[in-house]
Amino acid sequence: MAAIEFTLLGDAVWLDFINTARGRTAPPPELLTDFGAWQRWAQSRKLDGGSAPAEFPAIRVFRDRLTELAEALDANRPPPGATIAALNEVLGHRAGTEQLTRVSGHWRLRFAAGRTATALEVIAHSAAKTITDRLTRVRRCAGESCTLFFTDSSPTGSRRWCDASVCGGDARVERRRGILR
Repeated sequence: MAAIEFTLLGDAVWLDFINTARGRTAPPPELLTDFGAWQRWAQSRKLDGGSAPAEFPAIRVFRDRLTELAEALDANRPPPGATIAALNEVLGHRAGTEQLTRVSGHWRLRFAAGRTATALEVIAHSAAKTITDRLTRVRRCAGESCTLFFTDSSPTGSRRWCDASVCGGDARVERRRGILR
């Protein structure tokens, strides 16, 4: 059986993205070492990683901004302004239009994308959804050497992972691999 290159247990694509620089050991491994690794990660999430290799440094800077967001949310602090600006920058690139559609006898205004979202746009949207969802909390794994992040939407907000058999168990990771977003 081939080794699994990326840990996908964050319950949100943006957390899986920042977890590429985090891990269960100290110091955590850097999994996005080059543009090829970025492409493989995007493919593991069934996303279009079609950025140009020259954009790779900006991709890592964006990940650093999102890491600041995860740390702030884990500590119950407001999102950093620079992170909100970075999210809005990426979200602003999405082309599309607003359209009226009829849903269950009522008219709704919805955004219709003009093209498939890039991996960074999906990541930014995932982070924005987490920020706006009052019931979802971002947590850092409780393992002594583990630095991975995940979402906790449990009713009591008490999920801590390590070691609910190593970050929620292998079955949970495999279940996550089949989920697109």
